[in-house]
Amino acid sequence: MKLPFSPAAWLVIGLLVGAGGVSLAAEAPAADHVADQAAPPTVSFQRDVAPILTKRCFSCHGPDTAESGVALDSFKGATAESDSGMFAIVAGDPDESELLRRVASEEDNERMPPEGPALKPEEVATLRAWIASGAEYEQHWAFEQPEKLEPPKVENADWARNDIDRFVLAKLEAKGLTPAPEADRRTLVRRLYYDLIGLPPTPEEVEAFARDESPEAYERLVDTLLASPHHGEKWARHWLDVVRYGETNSFERDGAKPNVWKYRDYVIRSLNEDKPYDQFVREQIAGDELEEVTDDSIIATGYYRLGIWDDEPADELQSKADEMDNLVSTTSQAFLGLTVGCARCHDHKIDPIPQKDYYGMVAFFGDVTPYGARGDQSTNSQWDLSGKDIKQQRRRLFRKRRALTKESTALEQAAIARMPGEDQRKTETDERDVVLEAKLADHQTEAERELYEDLKRQLAGVEEELAALPPPNQALALATCEPHPEPTHVHLRGNPHVPGDEVGPRFPELFEDEQPTIEPAPEGARSAGRRRVLADWIVSPDNRLTGRVIANRVWQHHFGRGIVRSASNFGQLGTPPTHPELLDWLAGWLVEHEWRLKPLHKLIVTSSAYRMSSAPNAEALAIDPANDLFWRFDLRRLTAEEVRDSALAVSGQLLRTVYGPSVFPKLSQEVLATQSVPGAGWDTSPEAAEAAKRRSVYIHIKRSLIPPELANFDFPETDNSCEARFNTVQPSQALSLMHGQFLQEQAAALADRAIAEGPADLEGRVAFTLQQVTQREPTAEDISDSLQLIDRYQTAHGLSPDAAFDQFCVMAMNLSEFVYID
Repeated sequence: MKLPFSPAAWLVIGLLVGAGGVSLAAEAPAADHVADQAAPPTVSFQRDVAPILTKRCFSCHGPDTAESGVALDSFKGATAESDSGMFAIVAGDPDESELLRRVASEEDNERMPPEGPALKPEEVATLRAWIASGAEYEQHWAFEQPEKLEPPKVENADWARNDIDRFVLAKLEAKGLTPAPEADRRTLVRRLYYDLIGLPPTPEEVEAFARDESPEAYERLVDTLLASPHHGEKWARHWLDVVRYGETNSFERDGAKPNVWKYRDYVIRSLNEDKPYDQFVREQIAGDELEEVTDDSIIATGYYRLGIWDDEPADELQSKADEMDNLVSTTSQAFLGLTVGCARCHDHKIDPIPQKDYYGMVAFFGDVTPYGARGDQSTNSQWDLSGKDIKQQRRRLFRKRRALTKESTALEQAAIARMPGEDQRKTETDERDVVLEAKLADHQTEAERELYEDLKRQLAGVEEELAALPPPNQALALATCEPHPEPTHVHLRGNPHVPGDEVGPRFPELFEDEQPTIEPAPEGARSAGRRRVLADWIVSPDNRLTGRVIANRVWQHHFGRGIVRSASNFGQLGTPPTHPELLDWLAGWLVEHEWRLKPLHKLIVTSSAYRMSSAPNAEALAIDPANDLFWRFDLRRLTAEEVRDSALAVSGQLLRTVYGPSVFPKLSQEVLATQSVPGAGWDTSPEAAEAAKRRSVYIHIKRSLIPPELANFDFPETDNSCEARFNTVQPSQALSLMHGQFLQEQAAALADRAIAEGPADLEGRVAFTLQQVTQREPTAEDISDSLQLIDRYQTAHGLSPDAAFDQFCVMAMNLSEFVYID
């Protein structure tokens, strides 16, 4: 049959019945590829040498440890005389460099590194070529200002639709490679739908595009999808991964964060409106400190409340430091692609980030209050977005209620003092109201009684006025700040109980920027004003990392991996860019186009590089097996959300309502039982299950209870920032697709849809079903094989015709064409 099951399904089938899985050997070259042992023609320290030294040498001979007096993290340290009188590196003279002798030695007592495998011959050759050329230590690429480059000249200029293609093609031509042919129109339309809105096209939409021969058809489709409200739903989930979005606090109780869903909707809305990225960043970091504070900018500060929170810490000071560390680490990785968090306890082991830079970042957030206190999740974290007049009325009524309550309580206490001792003691228990109702008047003077009754009437009137007002429009936000925070100190070895030198707000020194001078906030200020300074610096066009980082993230989610694969780590332990010139060009292009992301999306998806087929090529696979040069488009599996949303879409069950409170999919009792209090914090009503037929981005993200249909397909761990999800093939995925309650229900719904909307005959219903799942016309062989399968279900397994057709629909949702793009 030409409709193979997904690899995960084959894996389980093999485990259960002993059958072999799908062979992926077609993707590999026919013969083993022997690595070229020669050094690259032009050796780059950052691209070729630094990764070798970092991974194999720095643990003993790096910035933190210099065994035998050898430190290889700088030219000065590497070329200095060692304790034994030898020189690890003699610039320009490989044969006199002890480093080369030791890494190439076959003697166990000499070979370096002493543990782990020996360096590969090509790595030794790279070090030799680098030393011969002078052993120059270059500045790390990410710490240099991006260059404004012209796209390179290419031989096959006709292939290039835009400047992106010229950068990609120049690399391919240098290696003697040609790009893969353009994918067919059915593949392209499906790729665009999933990449831009995260949903499958209908068969009718595929057919309309395939028949449209207009030269503008492709670009018109791109514009339509970018304008869709579902675009924000798809791309918001990428951002939510980065900012460790969760709707609960984690730890044992894992209580809900009230109104956190409004932050999620803010992200969706911002992307749908194509809000400039620099504004998007400013609102999240300093939305309460902008010249124009809006509801959106306040909701955006919910960013500070997304992390985990321990409502019962054993060490409150340590817990507060951990919360701040989570914030500093997330901020530096998300916006700057830097692992500043690694400098919490000591200077960064690899990157030029001293410990004082970490605490300088902490100082910027000095006015950020803790999420809450045990029993109080509102004072610091809930902001009333009601109109000014409504809030003023509410505050006036609250003040009046407090005054009236205080006065009436004083009268009550005066009467209680005259009561017998037994009654007095009862008023200190939950019997207080009963005692006051029965005996208060007996111990009051007539004047006191009249005044007390008048106060009660006034209190009742206040309550009526409050009830008549619209309820507070609360949002999770940075509701309370410390405008005059305590000084920030370095924590010696990261211990908050051992403060060191005082540190003010400071930018990491690797940027070589002038350090900020921030005056103390005036009396009566709501915040310290520091976060606005940080936000403006991050989104400055001169910041060498911000544009690169977000341009790389957009590229990552279109091509399956970034130009820098380590999307949140542009430091020396990260992966070097495969196309650094292209990355710099994209970052500059984004800034020149007002930081707007939709034009960047369009530029990328209209390129020839994006439109390539994913078909393998033996010659290219041998030269570039990881597709670092983008000679083809990488096959990709649907994300967890796309698998679930696609099942709902093809079954006809998907509710496409945009925005609103989170929903609660139906979970089995076995899943609910995994919590310390089974089912706590999860709405299990039938109404909740029906409402949960919305897109997966709206699912309530309870950190201790991720629905299996998401968790099985590599939904990220939400306690920390996630730069890129794992992409695994494992038995639980196939079990979920074949036997999971959710897929069984959707398959039954798909069967009902086929009966209701498809032809009356079985063959017609089979064709209709396959068309919905694969978005193409099934072949005669596809239909024949499917009919034989349905017949076996009935004759060999005794299923009724309806049950057999239901199981055929389950099979259809296990096809590779359903789970994979391309």
